[in-house]
Amino acid sequence: MNGSHDTDGELTISEFGRRSSLSHKALRLYDVSGLLPPARVDPVNGYRQYSVGQLERARRISVLRQLDMPLTKIAEVLAGSDEEALIRLDRWWTAQEATTAARRATLEYLRDRLSRSGTPGLTPRPVQLRDVPETKIAAIRTDTDQQSLVGVIVSSTYEIRAHLIAAGATQTGESWVIFHGAVTPEAEATVEVCMPFTGLVDPSGSIAIRVEPAHREAYCRITMDECSFPRIMLAYDLVYDWIRAHGLPDSGPPREVYPPDCHLGPRDQPAVDIAVPILERNA
Repeated sequence: MNGSHDTDGELTISEFGRRSSLSHKALRLYDVSGLLPPARVDPVNGYRQYSVGQLERARRISVLRQLDMPLTKIAEVLAGSDEEALIRLDRWWTAQEATTAARRATLEYLRDRLSRSGTPGLTPRPVQLRDVPETKIAAIRTDTDQQSLVGVIVSSTYEIRAHLIAAGATQTGESWVIFHGAVTPEAEATVEVCMPFTGLVDPSGSIAIRVEPAHREAYCRITMDECSFPRIMLAYDLVYDWIRAHGLPDSGPPREVYPPDCHLGPRDQPAVDIAVPILERNA
């Protein structure tokens, strides 16, 4: 022994940091956050002692930090069994990949606009009306900015779907994302990811159960490629301009309507609806 640990399998913070590839600063941060508290703190000198058994958790934290996973998400991923951690990790990574794809689409949109100055950013298409019946939904509300929006949508959709499956319920149609404020690259706003279902489901954690009122809405359909920011804003402009031109005041927040697994289909085919609830004309 060189004094770095004792016969009970305890490691000093220096030895533990060396074996886990974590700095003293990182270990102190993980202690304060509750992510990796030491096994024991000496009551006399305040020295932190870690157990050999904590090395695996420490190494997992180190790997997840290399993936730029936030500490709060790491705590969530590592809570529970390894099987549960694997599910949470896969959901998070799917959201990260979706965010990267959305950023790539934004870049391609800008490059296209720069190389073909003067061409329309969105080809003409009709705006239509439809009646939406009263619908029971499971929903998650969260605040997000534009950079994190796609990841939030993907992760919330997975969470709601898993909850419905666990409860024996069935998704009955398109999911949608309601925008209760303006989500921008500089500012967060509240979005609500909603999924209609049949069956008996209780609320759980961030998942609420509510009824979306019946309404009429104006909408246009865009492709998955056209969902990238800021190109998607042209579709919103199209719907709002049509509403104003027809004297139909909007009656609720706008929403994006996504068919199940629409991300698996051709990206250049119409798939997603940009919709705005409207008031009926007086007879």
